[in-house]
Amino acid sequence: MMNHNCDNCVIRKKYDQNPKSFIGRFWRWHINFCPGWKRYLDSLDEEKRERIKEKYQLITKLKID
Repeated sequence: MMNHNCDNCVIRKKYDQNPKSFIGRFWRWHINFCPGWKRYLDSLDEEKRERIKEKYQLITKLKID
């Protein structure tokens, strides 16, 4: 399994400390399209992934056939 730096990301920690800061808002915007963040989420077990989705208010896109 590939190690992801997302757990130790300095910018993510800035968001956790102050979500309304410029750096915090930048990080939140960035994770909307970051392929590394998506791989990181995919690498987590279901329970941890759900906790992160709640913590950062992530919305899962529904696939419509």
